[in-house]
Amino acid sequence: MAERVPDERAVEGAAAAATRRAERRLFLGGLPRRFIKEQPLGAFGGVVLLALVLVSIFASFLAGHDPNQMTLADRLQGPSAEYPLGTDQLGRDYLSRLIYGARISLFVGLAATTLHVVVAVLIGGSAGFIGGKLDLLVQRFVDAWMSFPGLLLLLTIMSIAGQGLLQIIVILGISSGISNSRVVRGAVIGIKENDYFQAAQAIGERTFGTLVRHVLPNIMAPIIVIFSITIGGIIVAEASLSFLGFGLPPGVPSWGGMLSREGRQYMEMAPRLAIWPGLCLTIVVYSINMFGDALRDLLDPRLRGSVGRL
Repeated sequence: MAERVPDERAVEGAAAAATRRAERRLFLGGLPRRFIKEQPLGAFGGVVLLALVLVSIFASFLAGHDPNQMTLADRLQGPSAEYPLGTDQLGRDYLSRLIYGARISLFVGLAATTLHVVVAVLIGGSAGFIGGKLDLLVQRFVDAWMSFPGLLLLLTIMSIAGQGLLQIIVILGISSGISNSRVVRGAVIGIKENDYFQAAQAIGERTFGTLVRHVLPNIMAPIIVIFSITIGGIIVAEASLSFLGFGLPPGVPSWGGMLSREGRQYMEMAPRLAIWPGLCLTIVVYSINMFGDALRDLLDPRLRGSVGRL
């Protein structure tokens, strides 16, 4: 019997692992159906987000003209077969500029949000996990950072760093990541109070193993929420900076820049120059927020069966 105990334990462990894998495959396999059935707004947001990704990837094939090709003889023309959404004040195809603007907005949103999450996890996670004087110093720094008006702080930094795609990604990612580090810190502190975390500490598990096995998997829900909500906020922030002239250079087709230069100056002569980029921003940001919120509700086991589901 003594020789069969390890074999029986191994068989039981393998069976339990196989059961967990089967449950995981079943859950992930039914996720699209549950998405459509339980989160219709989230499914709509996912479709819009997928369309945005496809438009961004195939922008050079979908755009009928070069976004910066100027034909002064065709300036401020209305919609036609050659220009489906008309032209701007310099005779550039407005549909082509909107399509390339989608690529810029998606790239800035994803890149800056990824940097945002990394900064928030590094600052908030380390402060919450280590605690003590480090936590105190980090929180006072975050308090001081958040005491400045957000838009004024961004305008000041952008005026020093200058216009450019890399500058706006780094500045938006780091500045917003510092502010949202408190959410990650709170999640990590909550995990430290659980029994499994204290048991891992009691048996002498290494710090890296505790972080990978117990901390990071259990803060994925707030990270998903932060990522999904921040994408929309980053896109709006980039559009705001470009609208004020501190974002991307004038030659780059940005939705915010189009609202500022073409839309604001010529909106009385051609209202469509302000309507289309504003409508694109509204639909994309709303869809991203709905998709992220629905994904959080479906992936977080604590929220399954809550009142937020249909």
